[in-house]
Amino acid sequence: MKAPLPIINIKAQGNHHAIFLLLVGWSLLLLTLLISQYYWQTLRLVLMFISLVALVVIITGVTKHLQPQFSYLITPKKLKYQHIYGNWHLTWQQIQAINPIKEVCGLTTIDLPYIGIRLVNLEALAQQISPRLANRLIHEQQPLLDFAFVQRLLSLEQIQLDFTPFTLHSGASISGPIGSFLHHCQSLQSALGYHLYLPETSMDRELNDFHQLLKQCQHAAQYYNDDLTSGNMLNH
Repeated sequence: MKAPLPIINIKAQGNHHAIFLLLVGWSLLLLTLLISQYYWQTLRLVLMFISLVALVVIITGVTKHLQPQFSYLITPKKLKYQHIYGNWHLTWQQIQAINPIKEVCGLTTIDLPYIGIRLVNLEALAQQISPRLANRLIHEQQPLLDFAFVQRLLSLEQIQLDFTPFTLHSGASISGPIGSFLHHCQSLQSALGYHLYLPETSMDRELNDFHQLLKQCQHAAQYYNDDLTSGNMLNH
């Protein structure tokens, strides 16, 4: 019987403290409601403001709580990214390079809070990503396009949302949100060198440490086969 594939689960920083925020928000709201029973007339504006703050804290806590438990699932065969709007997964063979994003501007090197993934081609990604996630990532990665435009790495036309169908190497044409996202990936690759961008907030450790983990897993995957036991996989 084959041993199950070992897996490394990574939690996002954004998932931390969800329960704490919910408890703080509800406690603050209940306390405000209690105080308002006696001091509403004299402290009305203050109590209204505190109630709004409590609601914002509760909404933030709910949003964090609804995020997937793990943002990354890493196995000897693939890297999977999980988002509240969907997921994508790629085999290690489909990944050409993994590196932190650094851009040299004059004499200054700017470190961006992302790890870049350059793919062999966009065929696999086109098949693996959902329209909802593709649409969401376009908006989440808008700061990268803005940065590329400010640094004159992309023109104004190149950072605009492209609704034209995207043609893959196979000749297949993809339209809709996925097609627009593939145009987006291609523009970022021409400017910064990578197709996909993993935000630092999606990791449970320092960006450089996560980069080293991914590189080690990719290297180990080359020598992994189904006959190896789970003890031979890199430990978390």
